[in-house]
This record gives sequence, structure tokens and C-alpha cells, in this order.
Amino acid sequence: MYDVNLIRRDFPILSREVNGRPLVYLDNGASAQKPQVVIDAVTRGYAEDYANVHRGLHYLSNLSTEKYEAVRGTIARFLNAPHEDEVVFTSGSTEGINLVSYGWAAPRLQTGDEIILSVMEHHANIVPWHFLRERQGVVLKWVEIDANGDLDPQAVLDAITPKTKLIAITHMSNVLGSVVDVAAICKGAKDKGVPVLVDGSQSAVHMPIDLSTLGADFFAITGHKLYGPSGSGAIWISRERQAEMRPFLGGGDMIREVTREAVTWADPPMKFEAGTPGIVQQIGLGAALDYLMALGMENVAAHERRIRDYARAKLDGLNWLNVQGNSATKGAIFSFTLDGAAHAHDISTVLDKRGIAVRAGTHCAMPLMEHLGVGATCRASFALYNTEAEVDALVSALELCHDLFS
Repeated sequence: MYDVNLIRRDFPILSREVNGRPLVYLDNGASAQKPQVVIDAVTRGYAEDYANVHRGLHYLSNLSTEKYEAVRGTIARFLNAPHEDEVVFTSGSTEGINLVSYGWAAPRLQTGDEIILSVMEHHANIVPWHFLRERQGVVLKWVEIDANGDLDPQAVLDAITPKTKLIAITHMSNVLGSVVDVAAICKGAKDKGVPVLVDGSQSAVHMPIDLSTLGADFFAITGHKLYGPSGSGAIWISRERQAEMRPFLGGGDMIREVTREAVTWADPPMKFEAGTPGIVQQIGLGAALDYLMALGMENVAAHERRIRDYARAKLDGLNWLNVQGNSATKGAIFSFTLDGAAHAHDISTVLDKRGIAVRAGTHCAMPLMEHLGVGATCRASFALYNTEAEVDALVSALELCHDLFS
């Protein structure tokens, strides 16, 4: 049984007050809070076990290496990845996507070649491709969403031409919560010989992921949204695509041999992991994923659907609130504005005075803001530890905002 009140006890920060009121943390789309098991893993990693990995033969180095490398298998299990050596450690999705941009796309794409994106991509899945547009003349092709915030997989596939070399697509919008049928996109793209990169930064937090059936070539995740430490993450890269890639960063650990005249690379995934990594951060991520798998991602998804439906019903009752996106299958993410002149930052400030943490701004999704015709929104993004009572607190605070700004 999924007992949210018991789960909340695992997160120390949820018992604190902000501005004299109980914290209502609804900024999970930006970064999630950490359970005690993750805090303990990080503390133990520095206090008891720390040493550099892969480099030494002494006890602590071997212990750190064992715990660090075990996380690769944990990530593979969490994503149901076909092979553990397809998991490349990164500092998060941004680094992972840049790795693909520099290591796979840059050597292969030429002037006029195309990359297909949706209009609701996060900047982390836009800016690396703009680098290629600026430096190599690559063309970015944008696919629009419908009035509900849904992305039609067929519209993505219809955008493919003989010049298309990559589709880079989000699995779940960080602004709208819209879930994209990336399996359909991957299947259709494979039939046309086009690789697909999936930004799983949001989706991996809220639903089970099965890379053995999804059909993607690249799948990026970020640890701090997955209840793990900041600076942790990974990108899954199929063996086929790994073989086509050059290294992104050069340094220790990613080499086989260095001489004055030449250098040879280590086998993947080490080929793409240069320098001293975020050892303790990744160990903390492993603890977070173990925690999630113990809860069961199906159970997490079911709880968040209940919160989503409750929040949608409550927010729909506020006829002066403009919620962006109304996908039937959206996650528990709500971006909104108020009628009148109230700016998103003003709304966020009022909510904060009542202990409610939301995000305000463009959410690293400026093309989507332009598409929606808004300068900024507030975003309430829910997680596995949020409750219906916290939805009620949000609604009450929004009613206060309406009274103040109308």
C-alpha cells in the first residue's frame, strides 16, 4: 500500500516551516527533495568511504570504485536498459545531450542536414543543437503542439526528409506535463533510418521507463530531479551509437594509452567519462533509484495521477486562472497565469509568504512561452510526497492572489 504520510517522513525537509507556515514544496519540476537514505549515502560517502575511483589499489579506492560502478547497474535496472555498459555517467541531462551533440552529431552532420525538435523542448535540448546550427549550418525543424499541449507523433514523423539526421524530443514537458508517445516516434523514425534522442529528465521521475522496448538511441536522465544529488545523472546510449561516437572530453580514465605521438581510447562507457567524476553524487543517485524501485514506479505514477486529477478539478474551479495545456495524459505539472496584470513573479512571492514553493518564469522553455503567447507562468509541479491537502493550500493561496491583484 502506498502511504504518502509514511513516505513524507523519509524526507526531513518536508517537516520544516517557511515564513511561519508548513512547507508546501511544489517546485519538483526544477529539483526534488532528498530522502534520508540519499542524505545518509552522501554523508557516508564523504565521512567513511571517500577516495578516488579507478586509480588506486588501496582499500578505500577499491571500496569507492565498487560502490560507484554499482550505480551503473542500478541505473540500467531502473531504466530496464539492455546492457549495463550502455549507461554513461554524466552530471545531468544537459551534459548528456551535449555529449551527443559534440560526440555523435558534430562529426556527422553537414550544412543543410536537419534536426527535428518539438516547440516544447527544454533549453538543454535546444541550445546544443543551436551550436551546430551556428557552427555547421545544421537546420533546426520545429514541430508544433496542439491546443491541449499534445504532440502528435505523426507530425514529427511527417517532418522527416532525406536531410533529417536526428530527432531530439522530450518525453514529458517540464512546463505542460504533456507526455509524448516517444515509442511511436522511435518506431517510425527507425523505419526511416533516423536516430532518436529522448530527453527523459521529467518522465523518468514520474513513470516506469523500459528502454528495452522504447526504441530510442539516446535517453538522458538527471539525478537531482530523481531525488538524488545535484551533479549526478546519466545518458543511455545504444552500443550501435556508441561505436559511432568520438569522445567529448579528454583526460584521465577515458584513455587506453597515451604517448607523445598518439592516444587510444578506452572502451565505452569509459571512453566518454573523462577526469575525476562526481563519485559521491553518483553513489547518492544510486541510493535514490533504489528508494524509487522499492516504492515501485507504477505506485509512484498512480499516486501522482490521483494528485493530478484532484489538482485539475480544483484548479478548473478557478475561472480566473489560466492553466496552460490540458492533455488528458499529462503529468502532475500545472503552469498558469491569473487574469489581470499580476506577473508570475508577484504570484510566486505571495505563495511563498504562505510557505508554498512554486517556480515562476519561462522554465527554460522560451520557444514554448512564445508559442503559448505568454511572457512567463507560475508552475506547480507535484511529486511522490505531495498530498491533496497541499493542493488545497495552493488553491487557497491562489484565491488570495486573485483578491490582491483583481
